[in-house]
Amino acid sequence: MLVWITCVPYTSMTPIISQSKSLQTGSTALLRGLVEGQRILSRAKRGWVWNQMFVLEEFSGPDPILVGRLHTDLDVGSTPIKYVLAGEGAGTIFAINEITGDIHAMKRLDREEKAEYTLTAQVTNRDTDQPLEPPSEFIIKVQDINDNPPQFVEGPYRASVPETSQVGTSVTRVTATDADDPVYGNSAKLVYSILEGQPYFSIDPNTAIIKIALHGMDREMREEYLVVIQAKDMGGHMGGLSGTTTVTVTLTDVNDNPPKFSKSLYEFVIPEDLAIGQPGGKVKANDRDIGENAKSTYNIIDGDERDVFEITTDAQTQEGILRLKKPLNFETKKSYTLKVEAANIRFDPNSGAPFKDTATVKIAVEDSDEPPVFSKPTFVLQVDENAPINTVVGTVTARDPDVTGSLVRYFIDRHTDLERQFNVNVDDGKITLAKPLDRETDMWHNITVTATEIRNHSQISRATVAIRVLDINDNAPEFATEYEAFLCENGKPGQVGANLLDVFCLQLLSLPTDNSISVLAKHDTFRRQKQEMYFLPIIVTDNGNPPMSSTNTLTIRVCGCSREGIVQSCNVEAYVLPIGLSMGALIAILACIILLLVVLFVTLRRHKNKPLIIKDDEDVRENIIRYDDEGGGEEDTEAFDIATLQNPDGINGYLPRKDIKPDLQFMPRQSSGPNGVDVDEFINVRLHEADNDPTAPPYDSIQIYGYEGRGSIAGSLSSLETASSDSDQNYDYLREWGPRFRRLGELYSVDLYPPPS
Repeated sequence: MLVWITCVPYTSMTPIISQSKSLQTGSTALLRGLVEGQRILSRAKRGWVWNQMFVLEEFSGPDPILVGRLHTDLDVGSTPIKYVLAGEGAGTIFAINEITGDIHAMKRLDREEKAEYTLTAQVTNRDTDQPLEPPSEFIIKVQDINDNPPQFVEGPYRASVPETSQVGTSVTRVTATDADDPVYGNSAKLVYSILEGQPYFSIDPNTAIIKIALHGMDREMREEYLVVIQAKDMGGHMGGLSGTTTVTVTLTDVNDNPPKFSKSLYEFVIPEDLAIGQPGGKVKANDRDIGENAKSTYNIIDGDERDVFEITTDAQTQEGILRLKKPLNFETKKSYTLKVEAANIRFDPNSGAPFKDTATVKIAVEDSDEPPVFSKPTFVLQVDENAPINTVVGTVTARDPDVTGSLVRYFIDRHTDLERQFNVNVDDGKITLAKPLDRETDMWHNITVTATEIRNHSQISRATVAIRVLDINDNAPEFATEYEAFLCENGKPGQVGANLLDVFCLQLLSLPTDNSISVLAKHDTFRRQKQEMYFLPIIVTDNGNPPMSSTNTLTIRVCGCSREGIVQSCNVEAYVLPIGLSMGALIAILACIILLLVVLFVTLRRHKNKPLIIKDDEDVRENIIRYDDEGGGEEDTEAFDIATLQNPDGINGYLPRKDIKPDLQFMPRQSSGPNGVDVDEFINVRLHEADNDPTAPPYDSIQIYGYEGRGSIAGSLSSLETASSDSDQNYDYLREWGPRFRRLGELYSVDLYPPPS
């Protein structure tokens, strides 16, 4: 039988016997024995194994500690036995003596790391390692001791609370933890207290809530507090372990302080030439609060002529900046007294305190050297055009506003008078003419006159002078444009031209309302064939003093008009057109022309179809006809394109040949019999007749071979349509055409250009 003897080295000596349970039939009984009274339980019946739990307090000593001893009734000295230990921690934390069965704890036992261990003990033969008894399982439980102090895991802490908070106002809550067993004893029972931070704060010992303990805590006096909190276990009793943490408490600002001026009276000296909007002085009201609670605004609430100054707040420095709204004048007012107020932007109506303060501001105006001042900012003067040089146009005046009253000199800014048309007297400001003026060129002249102090040339002021040039009667009236009027040749006397407002006539009527005239015809005998154009001189006189006049010419063109007086044509070619023809008459004339052209065309076609050889059955000799028609070659205009020699006006269209049949009819010849006639003479006669017969083909062909150009004074050189021969022509006029026609003249007349000697 295996016996377990436990030695408890600390305070707990009471045996703890766990509930037994039958595990295996035929095994020896396992008993737990305690040192107390060396009490050994009676031998149990073989075949039963008791499952035991043993308690061992945690320890931290360096030396091994005896946990217990195993013993079996087989250990009588004759049988070699060996004790074997297996399970959690066997061989590392727990070790067993194989001979004696003593079990020792070799390392520190910490309940916070592991609270219990399950092990198995067995007896074997030392020589053969054969088990002599079945294994027995037992549990070693580590009992807690107070070996862990409380800890503030989240510390140190920071908290804030508004200043002047009521007593009992919660600030924050802290929390500490203890690693000891909260079930066994008071090792994990914590109690909180304040070690540092009284009398300002207090803490609840159980909930660890920190609260305000002092009334009227002022941030402006002290803003931050350091509070030390302690947590102690064992319920706070003596011998318990403790831990501490810090809590930094900051008082947040509330608007409990009004702004306050550093002094009640401010004095400033401001020069009178200070520009508008420029700062003249600064005031400041200090506020002990911070942030938005310290921001203030400034206002002028009282004083003489408060509209001269204004005060604004600098957002960065919280200063009140005094600025000028109107110009100062030392000669008019030398000092100002103002009352300025500073008030908080944020106001707590529950505080009841006045969150504002006032101060007095005295301003002394300092005299400055000011530039001259013109009596008017702009002068408007006038002068007649063509006025003589040195004529006085007007006078500008300026004065020095200072008390000393310096003299002033005047000048013209020549950038505004580039042509130097004006002068100014430097002493009295009189503006005179330097050049004659013409209103028709410039009606207005704008110049700038400067006034400078004699004592200080840097003091300059400027004024604009607008000079209007007055008109005088120096221009004669004339037509606004070159008028050209139209007159109907079939018009009635007194009829006015229909296409212009300013009509023309032979009788002049003056219309002074709009300076226009009307011209009326006195008779109806105007004809274009007689005179196409009239030039009517008109004298125009104005009503000025002295009166001016000019002679203008009105061109009047005679035109053909309809019955309603509407101009239809004023061209020269219109003379040959019939006047008054109706549409039916024009159509009839056109039809006759077309009919004549058709008849002419048919006639020409018939002449072309006649045979060129005359047949004579009676005399075969008459069939021999000779004609001098060379044909072909370069002169055959039908064989090549001579478009380059044609009139450029006809390039786009083909100019056909125009065969002209002579109007003269050749008398039929009498045929002579062959008897007694020489054949050679007969042929010569026929040849002569053929050469001189204009009705015999081929006919003359009109073809354009050259173009003299538009507007040429030379006529056509062709003789194809003339009835005269070359010998009848007079070519003396070729001399007037110049050297280009010299060669042509030599061809037609040898006497025209005699050869050089």
